[in-house]
Amino acid sequence: MDLITSFIDIILHLDKYIGIIVDSYGTLTYLLFFLIIFCETGLVITPFLPGDSFLFAAGAFAAIGDLNITILFILLYSGALLGDNLNYWFGRKIGAGVLQKEDLKFIKKEYLLKAHKFYEKHGPTAIIIARFAPIIRTFSPFVAGISEMTYSKFLKFSILGGGLWVSLFLLGGYFFGNIPLIKHNFTFVIFGIIGISLLPVIISLFKQKNSTKTLKEQ
Repeated sequence: MDLITSFIDIILHLDKYIGIIVDSYGTLTYLLFFLIIFCETGLVITPFLPGDSFLFAAGAFAAIGDLNITILFILLYSGALLGDNLNYWFGRKIGAGVLQKEDLKFIKKEYLLKAHKFYEKHGPTAIIIARFAPIIRTFSPFVAGISEMTYSKFLKFSILGGGLWVSLFLLGGYFFGNIPLIKHNFTFVIFGIIGISLLPVIISLFKQKNSTKTLKEQ
């Protein structure tokens, strides 16, 4: 319980914790940030790591000169792209049979099945759309690999999706994160970003629930 509370505290006070990291680790901060995005995107066992809100907060710190926005962009985009590709090839290696298994160690099957349905509904563009949906973002390239999506096609959508995702949130934080109204209400902004990020998942679940209800009534 204490671990969960601490994690929520970190997510909601990213501005405070990023400041501590920058002060404590200096240039090593870039490597740490790269690893956070790489793991959040590339490892199916770490979908809980911060993504959208983290990028926004990092951009805000770059705006006040604590971090170099160009280096940050290159590293975080690279982390997102490399993570995507690792996840894809991991899925290709494991194969489609993993979806039929009842017991999946280290992987929450519920998340995997949701990502699979999301992928089936949106096709290749799911790689782009999923970038803006927490949890599904982590599992989407994995599912693309399991489904044996052509790598050249996957790479194209991965490059585009990763670029849009990092640009929107990192540069959003860079240009707007230090506006007084946002800066003084950073916790609420993070709540807002998390809420907006979850909208695609919530809408999808709502539609799925209504569809199931309609089928039962027929």
